[in-house]
Amino acid sequence: MGFDASVISGVVGFIETEFHLSKLELGWSVSSLTLTATIAMLAAGPLSDRLGRKKILTYAAILYSVSAIGSAFSPDFITLVLFRMLGGLGVGASLIIAPMYIAEISPPEIRGRMVSFNQLNIVVGISLAFFTNYIILQLGKSDAAWAQSLKFDEYNWRWMLGLETLPAVLYFFGLFLVPKSPRWLVMKGRFDEGVAVMKRFSSEEQAVKDMQIVQERMALESKSDKTPVRELFMPAMRMVLTVGIMVAILQQITGINSVFFYAPMIFEQSGIGTDASFVQAILVGLVNLVFTVLAILFIDKLGRKPLLTVGVAGITVCMLLLAYGFNSATYRLTEESLTALGNSELSEPLSKIKDITYDSDVSFKDALRSAIGDEQLKIHESELIKAAISSNPMLILFGILGFVASFAFSLGPVMWVLFSELFPNRIRGLAISFVGLINSAVSFLVQLTFPWELVKFGNAATFLIYGLFALAGLILIIRMVPETKGKSLEELEAIMVK
Repeated sequence: MGFDASVISGVVGFIETEFHLSKLELGWSVSSLTLTATIAMLAAGPLSDRLGRKKILTYAAILYSVSAIGSAFSPDFITLVLFRMLGGLGVGASLIIAPMYIAEISPPEIRGRMVSFNQLNIVVGISLAFFTNYIILQLGKSDAAWAQSLKFDEYNWRWMLGLETLPAVLYFFGLFLVPKSPRWLVMKGRFDEGVAVMKRFSSEEQAVKDMQIVQERMALESKSDKTPVRELFMPAMRMVLTVGIMVAILQQITGINSVFFYAPMIFEQSGIGTDASFVQAILVGLVNLVFTVLAILFIDKLGRKPLLTVGVAGITVCMLLLAYGFNSATYRLTEESLTALGNSELSEPLSKIKDITYDSDVSFKDALRSAIGDEQLKIHESELIKAAISSNPMLILFGILGFVASFAFSLGPVMWVLFSELFPNRIRGLAISFVGLINSAVSFLVQLTFPWELVKFGNAATFLIYGLFALAGLILIIRMVPETKGKSLEELEAIMVK
């Protein structure tokens, strides 16, 4: 899922020029996957209650494979978007069902760590996507006969998307090793099968006890006249639903998928060039991986709320640092920088803005657009920014890596742990789908508008907005989020739902 979602980060720059995309179309090429993921989230929970967690995950693996192959061979923008949307159905389903499944097989004392492994695997996929994108970019410049015969240069972005097929196939066959959810089996009246599965993860005595509690609760709930949809919005669910919605919005409104899906583009804005931006994107993946591991190690020791508090505070500081870093940058094309470009076709029109200092990226790009036109700006934007900018790129790198570290230590894994713990067993599938829907909808809007925001508001203002959202979220976390560490799902239900 992580590979499938974030591999697009290396693709956007190439498809923007090949398909002559506007900024909103570019945002659509990224966010279209999230749109259908949002739809899948709405349906995945109830479908998994009917068909089973494992079966839904298997369907997701098939969708990943078809999406990867279709995206790689897409002849036009519309076809590419349609296949990306198909993959989004798999993303939405697995994003909802995997943490739910893990929570249902895990003993309470290690449940947070186990659910966090889902986030860890997503992070591994994100890191691999950044790495393979860079490798393909370098292979495109290779003189090796085999690399040239495979046309890594001409088909670079197609290779990036096509490689999604490999993890998708591995995922499909890996699911043959996965047992059915014990709580789902008990829900379907298959008590002995549920105990047999649960015995693989805890003692026989504990397995029987856990499944008896689930069976008793199912028996009580079967006597209720309330429908699950209605119960989700009952006054008794108000507290847990409010917390779930707040955390779901906060995870995305602070801009994490802007970084994951546009990392090379962001680093290019600091003036380091295309190759270096892909290298720094790999650093994003590695930092994400390291701090996700740290979150897994500490989530059952320190608890969910402390990780959220520290992480969101770090997100706030880093976003404000990024806003400061970009706000202090200036842009000026000199005779020397124009000569260094080595492009005579650009030198003459750009001479009109030579030796003029611009205090913002917005005004500088507007001047470039007036001088050379929008299409030429899309092709040469990275090298022109590199030639003109006066800034501190290390400050930008530190801000991005600090933001990713803070997110990976908090909102990344902790949100899904909370979702798998907060909601009652009977409506867990529906409830997680509902808050996941909100999370995905916000993610879609953030991804769609990010390229447009950079053009209209500029880098500094965009990251300032994210920082202010993070600050508001930090206040709400301190005031509203409960601690769920070390309690069984049934104990949490008794505490949270009155």
